[in-house]
Order: sequence, then C-alpha cells, then structure tokens
Amino acid sequence: MQKKMKLKMIEVCDRKIAEKGSDVGLSFYAFFSNKNDDPEQLMEVAHWWIITHKLDHFEKAVKIKNLVLKAN
Repeated sequence: MQKKMKLKMIEVCDRKIAEKGSDVGLSFYAFFSNKNDDPEQLMEVAHWWIITHKLDHFEKAVKIKNLVLKAN
C-alpha cells in the first residue's frame, strides 16, 4: 500500500478515536470520500482489509492503526 494511504489511514483512525473513543469502529470506506474518485486505491485498501487481514466489515480503529503501523 502506498505510504500516502498509510498516513491517511493513521490520521483517520487517530481522528475517529479522538472524537468517539477507543472503541470506535470503522470500515475501509472511512478512508475515502463518498465519491469513487480513486477506484484503484479503494481496491488496494479493500484487498488489504479483506484478503490480507481477513477483517470484518467494521473493525476497531485502534486495531486498524496498529496493523498499518506494523506494515511500515
């Protein structure tokens, strides 16, 4: 996954945790706008989420952040 996307995922996780607490869940769609303006990046994150890590649709932001950090 591109470094830019990893940084965005960490930023979104941090923001959601700050807003709603450490139990907040999110899906991979949380990292994209409502427009499908980057389908290749969306598919890359979906593959990482579903195929690589076999995650459920909604996962705790803390878990996602830790997985992204480990991937660096």
